[in-house]
Amino acid sequence: MERHGYYKKLGYYNGTYGELEEMTVPMNDRASWFGDGVYDAGPCRNYHIFALDEHVDRFFRSAAALEIVMPLGKEELKSLLNNLVQKMDTGNLFVYYQVTRGTGIRRHAFTEGPGNLWITLVPAEISDGHKPIQLITTEDTRFLHCNIKTLNLIPSVMAAQKAEAAGCAEAVFYRPGGRVTECAHSNIHILKGGVLYTAPTDNMILPGIARAHLLRACAALNIPYREEAFSLEDLFSADEVIVTSSSNLCLRADRIDGLEVGYKDSRTYEYLRRYLLDEFYAASGSLHESGLSA
Repeated sequence: MERHGYYKKLGYYNGTYGELEEMTVPMNDRASWFGDGVYDAGPCRNYHIFALDEHVDRFFRSAAALEIVMPLGKEELKSLLNNLVQKMDTGNLFVYYQVTRGTGIRRHAFTEGPGNLWITLVPAEISDGHKPIQLITTEDTRFLHCNIKTLNLIPSVMAAQKAEAAGCAEAVFYRPGGRVTECAHSNIHILKGGVLYTAPTDNMILPGIARAHLLRACAALNIPYREEAFSLEDLFSADEVIVTSSSNLCLRADRIDGLEVGYKDSRTYEYLRRYLLDEFYAASGSLHESGLSA
C-alpha cells in the first residue's frame, strides 16, 4: 500500500474516537490477555467502503463461531463505519474493525456481556497489480480454525516477518504432504491450462472476500475454475501464481523461494486484474487515474 503525504489516522473504541496515536484501551480488555476476538477489514476509495456487506457478514460469522456477543447490529456497524469514513481528510483508506470478548480480570472462562468494538481508519492505496511480487513457502503449523478471522495471529505474524526478511511480499503456507493452503495474510491461486485453481473453503483457509470476487470474475469472463486443493508441485509448475487480499485485490508472483514461477499466461491474468480493478473503481464511482477503465 502506498501513502501520499500526511493524512490523519483515526481510531475508535466503544464510542470514543480520535487521532489513532492518542487512543488508549483498558489493560483488562481480553485482547491484552488472550487475543480473544475477531476482526475484518477492507479498502475504501472516494469515501466508499468496498464490499462492505460481505466483510461485515464475515465479521459477524467469525464472532458467532467464537460465541462473542456483538455490541451492535450489522446495519448499525455499517452506518458507524460510513460515518467515520466521512470524518477523514482523504477517502482512500484501509478500514479495520475488531471485536474482543469484553473487559474483565484475567480468567480463561468467558467474560459476560457484549464485546468491545475497535476501529481504525488509515490512508492507503491498493496496488494496480502490474508489479510482480516474490513469495516464500513455509510449513503451515497454525491451528485448525483458519476459517475464523481470529485475533490470534502469531503464526501468521512470524511467517510474514520471515517473508519480509527474505525480501518477499508474502509467505505461502503448506500442510504436511505438500497441500498449499493460503498465505500469511492473503489467499493464493494458480492458473494452469487456462483453469484457475483455488483451495476449497474448508477449515484450512480463510474464505477471502477478494477470493470470492476473483471467482465471480472468472464466471463473468468464462474462465473455468475449480475449488480444489493443489500441491507445492502444482504451485511451482503453474502458468500463473495469483495472490488476492482485501489490501491488494489481484497480484501475480514471479518468484517463490528464489525460483522463477508463472508468467506463462499473462493474457488471462490481465483479464482478471483489469476486471477486479475496474469493479473496485466503479464501486467508488470513479475511474483509475491511469485510465484502466477507458
